[in-house]
Amino acid sequence: MEQSKKTIGVDFGATTIIIGVVQGARILDKTAPLPTQQFTDPAAIMDAMCASIRDLQTRHPEVVAVGLGMPGWVDFYRGVLYQLTNVPVWNHEVPVREIMGRALGLPIVLDNDANCMAYAEWKQGAGVGLESMVCLTLGTGIGGGIVLHNRMLRGRTVSAAELGQTSVCFNGRRGPFGNLGAVEEYIGCNEVAADAAAMYAEQGIACTAAECTPYHLAQAARRGDTVALRVFENFAEKLACLMMNMMYAFVPDAFIIGGGVAKAGDLLFAPLQRRLQEQLFPVHYNALKILPAHFGADSGLVGAGLMAADYEDASLA
Repeated sequence: MEQSKKTIGVDFGATTIIIGVVQGARILDKTAPLPTQQFTDPAAIMDAMCASIRDLQTRHPEVVAVGLGMPGWVDFYRGVLYQLTNVPVWNHEVPVREIMGRALGLPIVLDNDANCMAYAEWKQGAGVGLESMVCLTLGTGIGGGIVLHNRMLRGRTVSAAELGQTSVCFNGRRGPFGNLGAVEEYIGCNEVAADAAAMYAEQGIACTAAECTPYHLAQAARRGDTVALRVFENFAEKLACLMMNMMYAFVPDAFIIGGGVAKAGDLLFAPLQRRLQEQLFPVHYNALKILPAHFGADSGLVGAGLMAADYEDASLA
């Protein structure tokens, strides 16, 4: 049954901060997006978010809690954000839950944005009814959220499921923390675009990285472009390696895949299925579901709102 509580969800992106009123799986209202990079420090960011939230409170006074989905190192239990990905001014520990809770007079829950996506898909999306799943967001980075036996996996340092930093090549490209072969360094959108442009150059075709977005590559592949088709094959090979490792480690009921690249449909999912079948024990592969995310670009906002509702009534898993 759909939740009746109204909450406010915050989806914090590298470019814009989206804030809206959420009721179950529905987004009822939004404020104007906040431009992330214009702010000079964490206090200015939190002040702007609080102002937008107060605006929504005046229109929806029955709101009971706020959920924040933020892309960085988050301590869910303490409500602390250590660092924001792609936001240089937020590079130190800030007790967000305490500061914003005091300013707004509402319960505040804070989690990683990929965990919010996973929560939305688990509770109201493609993963409804499943007990264990691995959710992946394929974008500029590779985000992850893991649900095991009806609980979010958070880890000892509350930073579990940073799946983009797991290795698909033990002596490969160096990740941001010195880790070699991090999958994000191969299938993040910027890396895919750069690799595609280089592949076109090898064929004598001038093509910039800006012309090699997932959208452009999908269009080209559907026209039979051999370079674009090879890009999706390479992408599927790396993603299948990540998923194969997760399968042998956790044996989830399903993988739920969202983000821009997932919109390519069978261009991605067909070679992905083939690669996984080649690498998995038949008992694992035959029972495995690979599902596109239900909520798309709204998953972070919906998930943050759902978390807030469950946090307010102390049922958050």
